[in-house]
Amino acid sequence: MLKIGCHLSISKGFKAIGNEALKIHANTFQFFTRNPRGSKAKEIDPNDTEALRMLMKENQFARILAHAPYTLNPCSPEEKTREFAIQVMADDLVRMEYLPNNLYNFHPGSHGGQGAEVGIHQIIVQLNTLLKPEQTTTVLLETMAGKGTEVGRTFEELRQILDGVILSERIGVCMDTCHINDAGYDIINDLDGVLDSFDKIIGLERLYAIHLNDSLNSKGSHKDRHAKIGEGSIGLKAITQIINHPKLRHLPFFLETPNDISGYAQEIALLRDAYKE
Repeated sequence: MLKIGCHLSISKGFKAIGNEALKIHANTFQFFTRNPRGSKAKEIDPNDTEALRMLMKENQFARILAHAPYTLNPCSPEEKTREFAIQVMADDLVRMEYLPNNLYNFHPGSHGGQGAEVGIHQIIVQLNTLLKPEQTTTVLLETMAGKGTEVGRTFEELRQILDGVILSERIGVCMDTCHINDAGYDIINDLDGVLDSFDKIIGLERLYAIHLNDSLNSKGSHKDRHAKIGEGSIGLKAITQIINHPKLRHLPFFLETPNDISGYAQEIALLRDAYKE
């Protein structure tokens, strides 16, 4: 069965978002833990999270994916920004335990001219400060497009971070199809080669989720502009190969395309038709 969902807002509560996912025939979803451009987080209602857990169990949902706010930058040159990143992620990981055994994704950040090595070290320090043996959440580094001074534009940079994390069983990777296309990986003509490279450098066992997005830009553009499925440079044929690939098809896929809820419903229907059971 295809495990697919999209990005939904938790403003109405967790059970409501679960019901919204069901209405569009999704069996997982992604959500922001708090305001994506700020720091404010909605108070957790334990009864609401328990209701979502029951809904997910009854409907055989895949693991859901929480996304950290874009303002989180653990490798900023500014100490205040790095401290903010620690505070936000620490709070998010506590909150995630109301929905145990799920996934938490974040952008590794931008080093702001310090250099990738310095940025990678700062990310490792934050993760080693925050990750705890008792947590059930798996934290994911997102593959990035490489615009500006982003860290995580190559598999090698992500590998360096993973190598520095002490609790390796609590850390993994979320692959974004738009991002790796824009970073220069040829997922259109050489998906097998890209996955072989990922496996050699990182290990496919560290890949927990995929952001399934088309791209408005060509391979290697380093732009990071998402497009609707089949309406960008990656195209429906390549995306169909991704969801059906024997090394990927078991993973949960999360749409982050520029859509409203009806648009997401259409994309999910399109991809379910393209998935080979």
